[in-house]
Amino acid sequence: KGIVLTEKQKDKLKRKWEQGLIKARVKALLWHNAEKQKRLDTAKNRALGVLKKIDDKYSAVLELALAFLYLGEGNKRTKETALASSDPEILKFFLASVQKIFGINPNTVRYELNLRVDQDPRAMISFWSKTLGVPARCFKRVSTDQRSRGSKTYNYYKGVCYVRCMPVAIQRELVYLARLYSEKII
Repeated sequence: KGIVLTEKQKDKLKRKWEQGLIKARVKALLWHNAEKQKRLDTAKNRALGVLKKIDDKYSAVLELALAFLYLGEGNKRTKETALASSDPEILKFFLASVQKIFGINPNTVRYELNLRVDQDPRAMISFWSKTLGVPARCFKRVSTDQRSRGSKTYNYYKGVCYVRCMPVAIQRELVYLARLYSEKII
């Protein structure tokens, strides 16, 4: 035999149940966020431990890191050393590394932008110029992706910056280094 509830009692019970679900979801979200933060902290601490073991004065480590970045992100189809990214940190690392290792002056490098149709080329040149610390005159070409017409660009997206620093000898050395080291490990 079950308990018979009136419609009013059923509605009240349903509202309490829904409110309980809301409270449970909030608690679950807080718990999941705290657990994720613990995992992020663990990853960061492990990374810091590895960094403590690396001697910054030992340029072979920097060159190996640059080689693997280039193997993954660099242009290997042309006869120049070039890398494109929408991530300013990747490009800053690339520029700092080629400057330290190969003596390439970032102000002599050619820069190009690939933007979406709704992005202002002048504003994007200004952004990348300031972010990378190079004069705006170093930006030689801006192209727009016509396929992006009609869709709004997120505020954080600043296009793809293409860095061309020549000569092809740097590209060859970096690709060989990454591949030979990979073979050594494999």
